[in-house]
Amino acid sequence: MAVGVFDLFSIGIGPSSSHTVGPMRAAALFAEELKASGDLEKVASLRVDLYGSLAATGHGHGTMTAILLGLEGFHPELILPEEVEERLAAIAETGKLQLAGSVQLPYGVKDMILRPLTILPRHTNGMTFTVSGADGEVLHTATFFSVGGGFIVREGEEDAALKELDESKKELPLPFRTAAELLGRCQSKGLSIGEIMFVNERASRTEDEIRDGLLHIYSVMEGCVEVSLKREGLLPGGLKVRRRAPDWHKRLMKETLDQDPDFRDPKYWQEWVNLIALAVNEENASGGRVVTAPTNGAAGIIPAVLYYALHFAPGMDKATQADRDETIVKFLLTAGAIGVLYKEQASISGAEVGCQGEVGSASSMAAAGLAEVMGGTPQQVENAAEIAMEHNLGLTCDPIGGLVQVPCIERNAIAAAKAINAAKMALWGDGTHRVSLDEVIVTMRETGKDMSSKYKETAMGGLAVNVVEC
Repeated sequence: MAVGVFDLFSIGIGPSSSHTVGPMRAAALFAEELKASGDLEKVASLRVDLYGSLAATGHGHGTMTAILLGLEGFHPELILPEEVEERLAAIAETGKLQLAGSVQLPYGVKDMILRPLTILPRHTNGMTFTVSGADGEVLHTATFFSVGGGFIVREGEEDAALKELDESKKELPLPFRTAAELLGRCQSKGLSIGEIMFVNERASRTEDEIRDGLLHIYSVMEGCVEVSLKREGLLPGGLKVRRRAPDWHKRLMKETLDQDPDFRDPKYWQEWVNLIALAVNEENASGGRVVTAPTNGAAGIIPAVLYYALHFAPGMDKATQADRDETIVKFLLTAGAIGVLYKEQASISGAEVGCQGEVGSASSMAAAGLAEVMGGTPQQVENAAEIAMEHNLGLTCDPIGGLVQVPCIERNAIAAAKAINAAKMALWGDGTHRVSLDEVIVTMRETGKDMSSKYKETAMGGLAVNVVEC
């Protein structure tokens, strides 16, 4: 199917869309196929091979435990954090997993085969699942690639998937692959970028389903922040990174103690934006429930900028709930349209193009969403997206210890502020600018190709090797 807004904003668990959500989806799909084949009861042994970045940083990203949950039949968008803890504790205690929810096998994290120096041709995030019978005969095997944002591709089906994607796009009322095509649609139809995306979404969903779905997505973002603000102490993983969001929230609330609880002093807008971004990504680092936006590593940027739009944009202090809902829907549709451009022309995978593909794409999407809800023309919205990405070009992915903590958490706050500034700069212009969004997206893709692999989510370069972990 053509990439839509609900593909780019999907509910999952932390800490990584490409290393946690994608592998869990692949493992769950493998388990479902095995169950459907009728060979499940014959399974006597299981083998999981992880390649490239999945093997290099899998422990810090929760890849192995996510795969165990997927093999048991759990899906990232449905499993709850308490279920994660319960099942992983049971597997660790018994040394056995329930394959496809029914066949008990002695298998755990330590049984997976890691091949960090072996890169499969399609993508660095490769994984192979193999099950055999008692006589050693292979019953079922499959190789998948986690290509960013929770998206997975099966080996051998890449061409078919591309063909299906092309065919599905033909069914869209207003298809687009480039920003130039998107702006052309806006001009010919007299619609905004968000409205173009809405028309295309209506090809597969009703208007109410789209609106309700997007409002639900934002409610999960809000819920993520609420849960995070109640957690204190250190983040898991051994780096001893302290949670800051709860303390920051208490401090901000003290600043407005004599005001209405819902009042947000405009002079503290950046502190609130920082808080939301940190809260989301601290929860992500804890393996909590988050929305890929468009990835887990960049999950805090869009919620933070959308929070700004709802609380600090001109006129929002007098907005009704209906106005707020309309702002949320318009923002996410516009951000989604820009996300489609990155998926179509480049990548949102840190393991493929570095953090410019994750944080950079999210910042660009957020800038576009904010520019649209603040009344920008399609040209100004495109300009906002371009500015944000242009100043994230070359951003490396070098998480210390393979954990989505340093520099990832603070990086979301910085990128959210960049997105807001990009939107404001674009809105002070008339939409004309020297560098197009398409040119920047192509540049990002080419920069990613040229970037050394040690700076692409392998924990083999940058801060990952220059900072002592303990």
